[in-house]
Parts: sequence; C-alpha cells; structure tokens
Amino acid sequence: MGSWAFRSEEALATLVLDRLGRVADRVLIGGLGMGFTLAAARSGLPASSAIVVAELVPQVVAWAQGPLAHIVGNSLSDPRVSVELRDVHDVIVEQPGGYDAILLDVDNGPDGLIHVSNERLYSAWGLRAARTALRVGGILAIWSAYPDDEFAERLREAGFAVEELVIDSGGHADDPPHVIWLSRRID
Repeated sequence: MGSWAFRSEEALATLVLDRLGRVADRVLIGGLGMGFTLAAARSGLPASSAIVVAELVPQVVAWAQGPLAHIVGNSLSDPRVSVELRDVHDVIVEQPGGYDAILLDVDNGPDGLIHVSNERLYSAWGLRAARTALRVGGILAIWSAYPDDEFAERLREAGFAVEELVIDSGGHADDPPHVIWLSRRID
C-alpha cells in the first residue's frame, strides 16, 4: 500500500460507475487499503446506495481510523458504508444476485501473492461465484499491478464480457501502468 500512486485505485470505482450508467444500489469493495477506491465510489454514488467493504486484515481498518485517517477521511463514517472484517470471497458467495458491482483490489494482481487464499477469487469457480453474486448487467472490476492475458480469458470463460484497461498509476514517471479488468455479467 502506498499513497503516492492512487489514480488506478480511484479508477477502479469511477470506471465501473461510468459504465453502469444507472444507479448502483449495492456495491462490494474487496480491500480497504488506503481508502482511495472507497472515496471514489462514495463520490459517485447517491445517498440511497449501500457500499460494503470487505477487509481481511483488522489492522488496515485500525490504520484507517488512526494514523491514516488524514488520507481515508470520513469514508468509514459515511452511513452508506459498512465494513466487514472478513474474506471478500466469503461475502461474495453469501449474496447471489446481491450486487451491482464488485470491485477487487485485494492483491497485486489475479493471484494469491499477498494471501494464497486469494487465488480462489481468481480461479474459474471463484469467478463464477462472483458472476452469481452480481445482478444481470453488473460489473466485476479487478485491479492489477501487471497484465495477465490468461486471466482475461478465464474471465470470458466464466461468462463475462471483458474490457481490459491500462491505467497510469499516477506515481513516479518510471512506475509501470496498472491494469483494470471490467467484466460485465452477461446472460
């Protein structure tokens, strides 16, 4: 986590909301991080929306309420926001048809680099579970520090229409760009 390059974390939310083209009643964000994706989602959603943040690491939430509060701002006190200290995969599988969008920034890419258990999110059955958790036309958005052609194909095989975007990180000039997959549930 870092606060110097957050453009792509904001884009994770803004690109989804732009493409939904309608009010999103319920959005799931996997990974609180420094709150950039959450802040962007809050600014683009109406007061009637609900935003669920699933964060696996309790210390990340403690940092957001303590030493990083100046970065996270008042996002966690927004009445639209609820935080679940749980694995986002568990939240996904419990809510069939429950979300208009699922935004995942839980690792460095579509693998379990930080937490091996995250690999289940990006496996064929994990992607099908995310598809099931979305309403028809909903979007699964995944942030990555690097491209992965095989992953984009896995998304298609799971029943998504996939758009892969390369986003400037907004960090230092020599920082590589990030990748966001926007995967729309099609039926």
